[in-house]
Amino acid sequence: MHKTQMSLSHRRRPVITTGLQLSILSVILIIIIVLTLWNTSNLRSVINYSTENYAEDVTCQLADDIAARLESNQQYMILLADSISKIDYRTDTAALKEFLNRKAEILDFDTIIFLDAQGNAIPSVSDARDLWNLPSVQGSLQGNSEVTYIEGQSLLYSTPVYSGSEITGVLTGIRKKESIQSLIQPKAFSGESLTCIVDNSGEVVVSPTELKPFLQLNDIFKSGKDRNTENEILKMMDDMKANRGGVFPFTAVNGDELIMSYHPLNVNQWVLLTLIPADLISHGADVYTVKTFLIIGGIAAVFILFLVSILRFYSYHRRYLEQLAFSDPVTGGMNYSAFQLQYEELVKAAPPLTYTVIMLNVKGFKLINENYGTSAGNDTLRYIYRILLRHMESGEFAARNEADNFFLCIKEMEKQTIQFRLDAIIHDINSFNETRETPYYLMILQGAYLVDDPTLELTIIQDRTRTAYQNQDSGTHPACAFYDADFTKQLQTEQELNDLFEHSLKNHDFKVYLQPKVRLLDGGIAGAEALVRWIHPQKGIIFPSDFIPIFEHNGKICHLDLYMFEEVCRLLEQWNQKGQPWIPISVNLSRQHFKNPEFLKAFSEIAERYHIPPNTIEFELTESILFDPQQIEVVKISIQKMHALGFLCSLDDFGSGFSSLGLLKEFDVDTIKLDRQFFLDISKEKSRDVIACLIELAKKLNVRTVAEGIEEQEQLDYLREIGCDLVQGYIFSKPLPPKEFEAFCAR
Repeated sequence: MHKTQMSLSHRRRPVITTGLQLSILSVILIIIIVLTLWNTSNLRSVINYSTENYAEDVTCQLADDIAARLESNQQYMILLADSISKIDYRTDTAALKEFLNRKAEILDFDTIIFLDAQGNAIPSVSDARDLWNLPSVQGSLQGNSEVTYIEGQSLLYSTPVYSGSEITGVLTGIRKKESIQSLIQPKAFSGESLTCIVDNSGEVVVSPTELKPFLQLNDIFKSGKDRNTENEILKMMDDMKANRGGVFPFTAVNGDELIMSYHPLNVNQWVLLTLIPADLISHGADVYTVKTFLIIGGIAAVFILFLVSILRFYSYHRRYLEQLAFSDPVTGGMNYSAFQLQYEELVKAAPPLTYTVIMLNVKGFKLINENYGTSAGNDTLRYIYRILLRHMESGEFAARNEADNFFLCIKEMEKQTIQFRLDAIIHDINSFNETRETPYYLMILQGAYLVDDPTLELTIIQDRTRTAYQNQDSGTHPACAFYDADFTKQLQTEQELNDLFEHSLKNHDFKVYLQPKVRLLDGGIAGAEALVRWIHPQKGIIFPSDFIPIFEHNGKICHLDLYMFEEVCRLLEQWNQKGQPWIPISVNLSRQHFKNPEFLKAFSEIAERYHIPPNTIEFELTESILFDPQQIEVVKISIQKMHALGFLCSLDDFGSGFSSLGLLKEFDVDTIKLDRQFFLDISKEKSRDVIACLIELAKKLNVRTVAEGIEEQEQLDYLREIGCDLVQGYIFSKPLPPKEFEAFCAR
């Protein structure tokens, strides 16, 4: 049961749980991270693409520049050869030497050497013969200007020297490796690139440095690290042979990510190779990318913390609002709203005749607040609620609605079983009296509705349970009143009688019937009791048992008592005008009158209006009125007022309760009417002794006795034997209309 009660918050109206909220936040965060990574990946791809394009463009420009400079050096050599042809090197060797050294310095050659047709060198060098034998030098002797590389990665420029149309020698210019390296070293790429010149077979012509790991291009070309790199190298080799350029990324032997750009120089089928780091551009961007990640991470963290704070704030206030909305402030359990939600979820999803809704009301609960204080009253409500929860089974629940009203929803449909469970609950509630010196039993009124239509609104069902317990017999131990078809019919009947009441009063449909009271001493008529009979023009005779309880419940009985009293007074006046003697008449007085301390004033005024001697009228009070502690003092004062006004007072149904004897000394009544229950087993000696004792006690108290409900001769004989004063019952006469009563008296 407790799990059912506590799970209520999960059935509220759609509410996102904390787990779902955190899941949503996690998804949002993951989406942010994925989008960031996706954007970063795209950015890197764009940067890599831009880096490759940049490398290709710069390499192309650099290749064109190097080719132009090589061509420029070649042109310098041709112009210089033309100048030498005008110098007589045979007669003025020193001048030629000085001229060549000066031109070498000006043109940025390491050395310029003139080789004559016999292979003599000016200026003289030790390896003149080696130079003479070089294919390029030999080619120049044939009239060609050439550029080639020699040992040590030096460039050798050679061009023929003419004397007229005859080739007289070859002018050679040598630029060593260091000089050539400055020529091919690019100023771009922030100094992070390496450039070299290779031939179309991949052999290095001019390398930029001596760094072996980076310059072992032959190894790079000969062994690809993976299939893609190998394919790119093969493509590059084909491109170089076809005098085409290109660019591709790859991973070096040492694991560095590099970009290779190659472009033909259009000189001796040489190719300019440029290696740059793949992160040349992205390296700077990576810093900002990391910063971006950190910023986004920080923002996400702040965002998450903010949302978590909001969720905690929301969860706290949601629980607080749920506590206010669905918890009873007194018991701490369900309130009406929570009960309604639980009902709609469980009962409306169940088949008909599965659940029963019960309303419990603590009768006279206001007395607890008045006598013991509000705090004790609240403790009592909490105590009752704990008992109710203890008796709830799985799928059942209970709630306090308002004041001292409780609602239960239990999975029972058998009335007998429901009553058994309710009896156990009430017994458990009153078990606290076991430790009290003075018991204080709580009377619990019970109304129930068997839910045969789960779609019926709960408010209607609760109204029906309230109607059921409000119309039940509120005796000492009231049973549960079930609202069903019979009950509905009963309510309709009650409503119909209520609607007929006022008109029947005006129409005098309520008739006075008189049942004689006979003296046992001489058999004379000592008086009569006025009884009401409702004879409706359309409905016919309506029995007192059908309408008296209804009018007692709604208070209309007071109007009916006044009506009957006036009808009796009118009848007595008519008899008196006929010259008939005054006959004492007893009229019934409802307990409802005692709620008005001045109620006797209206009766006295009616008696005076009809000039009735007060001692002719006797008010009959039902003994049960004396059992209400709140009314005892009021009744005592009212009896005194009756006597003061001259009215008599009798106690009806004497002996039906448990405190009759004790009450005799408290109330100054003139007559007691012994309840018919005493005479049902008059043949028993114990019953006879009890009756005899009561008669004897009444005589000692100077109280007249009336035995009512006498129907058998044996009863009558015994009552005459023990000295009972009067007898009222069918043994003498049934209740009679006034004219028949007159005839009875005449006999």
